[in-house]
Amino acid sequence: MSIARLRTLVALELTQRIRSVAWYVMLGIFALLLIGATVLAFTAFRAFASNGAGSGIYSTVVYIVLLLAVLVSPTLSGNAVNGDRDAATLAPVQVTLATTGEIILGKFLAAWITGLAFAVVAAPFMLLATAAGGVSGWVVVVSLVVLIVEIGVVAAIGVGLSGLVARPLFSVAATYLVVAALTVGTLLAFGLGGASIQSQATTYTRDLSYPGDAPACGMWQPDSGTYLDCGRERPPAPECGEWRASTYTVPRFDYVWWLLAANPFVILADATPTTLDPTYGGPVDLFGSIKAGVRQAQIAPELERRFDQCDPETFGGDAYLVDRTPYDEILATTAPSWFVGLLVQLVLAVGLLLGAWARTRTPARRLPPGTRIA
Repeated sequence: MSIARLRTLVALELTQRIRSVAWYVMLGIFALLLIGATVLAFTAFRAFASNGAGSGIYSTVVYIVLLLAVLVSPTLSGNAVNGDRDAATLAPVQVTLATTGEIILGKFLAAWITGLAFAVVAAPFMLLATAAGGVSGWVVVVSLVVLIVEIGVVAAIGVGLSGLVARPLFSVAATYLVVAALTVGTLLAFGLGGASIQSQATTYTRDLSYPGDAPACGMWQPDSGTYLDCGRERPPAPECGEWRASTYTVPRFDYVWWLLAANPFVILADATPTTLDPTYGGPVDLFGSIKAGVRQAQIAPELERRFDQCDPETFGGDAYLVDRTPYDEILATTAPSWFVGLLVQLVLAVGLLLGAWARTRTPARRLPPGTRIA
C-alpha cells in the first residue's frame, strides 16, 4: 500500500467530481434548505426548551446532513467502479503500479470526502446552533463522529456494489435499495413486526357507587359545576362495586426493537449523550427524543392492570391516571444498541468493499458479458 499512489487516486477522483457545475448547484440548494430548516427549528425549539434552543437546532441540522448524505451519496458512489469501466478509464489505471486494493480504497475515500462536503456546508449552521446555548460539548463531539462514520458507511456500500454489479444503473439502484433497507426498511419491519406479535392484556376495574337512584348530597354535579349541598344531612357512605374485567390485545414491540439497531438515524440518536430539560425533565433535542422512543420500545407492556377506586390511596378517580415513566429512568433501565447496529453496518460495508476488490482485481478470470475493458 503506497500512500503517494493512494493520494493520487483520491485527488484524481475528487478532481473529476468537483469539475461538474451540478455539484456546486447541489451544495447551494443544500445550503438554502439548511437556512429554512434552521429558522423553523429556532422558532419551534425556542418555545419548548427552557435552557436554550441551541440543542434542538443543532440536532435538526445534523439530521438534515445525514438525510442528504443518505439521499445523495448512492448517486455519487454507486457507479465509482463500473462507471469508469464503461468509460474506459479504469483499465489505464489498472495497468499502472496502483494495486486493486489502492484503486478500491481510493474510490471509497473520494466518495467519503464528497459526502463530507455536506457537513462542511452545514458547519456554520452548527456553530450558530451552538452559540444559541444549551449544546453540550460531548453531544457535538459524539454526534459529529457518528455522522462522519455513517457517511463513510453509505459511501462504502455504494463503491462496493459498483464493483460487484456490472451495470452502473443497477449498482446505483442496488445502493439505494440497501440504504432504504437500513433506513425505511428497519422502521417498517419494526412497526409491522411489533403489530403482528400481540399479547392478551386484562384490565380490572372497580368503581364506587352510592345507594339509591337520586344524586346523594356531597356528590359532584357536572351540570352546575358544584357539589350537592348536604346541609346538616350526612352524605351516604359509598359502596364498592363489583370487579369488571376488560380484555384486549397489545402489540409487542419489545420483541422486535432490535430491528432498529442498524438504522443510521437511530444509531446517531442512541450514541449521542442525552440532555434533559431541567424544568420539565424531557429531552431538549431530536437525539434524546428518538433515543427515548426506541428505548421505550424495549419495555414490555403491562399485561394486567387494576384500577380500584375503593383504594384509599387512589380514592377520587386518581386510579385512572396513567403514570408515565420518567425519561431518565427509561434510559437507565434499558440497553443501548448503537454499537451493535454500527458493527452490522461496518461488516456490511467492509464485505462489499472486499467483494468489489475480488471482482476488480486483475488478471480477471471471468468478466460479465459485454464488459468493456479498454
